[in-house]
Amino acid sequence: MAKEKKGEMTRREAIKSISVVATLPVLGVAQDHSAHKPAKRTAQESAAAQPLKFFTEEEMKTVTEITELIIPSDESSPGAKAAGVSQYIDLIVSESTDVTKQAWRDGLAAINKMSRARAGVAFASATVAQQTELLKEISKNERAPQTIEERFFRTIKNVTVDGYYTSEIGIHKELRYKGNSYLKEFTGCTHPEHQS
Repeated sequence: MAKEKKGEMTRREAIKSISVVATLPVLGVAQDHSAHKPAKRTAQESAAAQPLKFFTEEEMKTVTEITELIIPSDESSPGAKAAGVSQYIDLIVSESTDVTKQAWRDGLAAINKMSRARAGVAFASATVAQQTELLKEISKNERAPQTIEERFFRTIKNVTVDGYYTSEIGIHKELRYKGNSYLKEFTGCTHPEHQS
């Protein structure tokens, strides 16, 4: 969302270091990526090609915009949109309990209501600056969320990270995972500060 200061950990590096083990129990479903393959098309083509399983079109636009702000495209790899994270979330939520489904509906409605009050438009129609400002506001209490918006942000952030880093783009392009292949030598970290 904002440029990181030189010498500090970038947001992408911080996200890589986060363990998202607790994400799926919150959703109440087991993860199965067999039905979810990252699209080789644009996000708009992907959305048109795959019918929505749970979200309305407006809700899906909001999910897509939020996930891309959480993990945007950058010079190292494509972001959440290209990885098909919003389609992954749509699938996961569609297979969740009624309580979880209602929590997503309520959370998205609260985000859009907050955006309309601040910017005069739904979240997906707001400018990137307005969207970013709203997300900064609702992420302030991420460790101890109090409002529906704060709880929703923590949930969508966790599921976004999970969806991204279990997608082909996240695993292979971002993390550069080579799979179960034989390595003649394991070089480990190449950062000078980690060498002994």
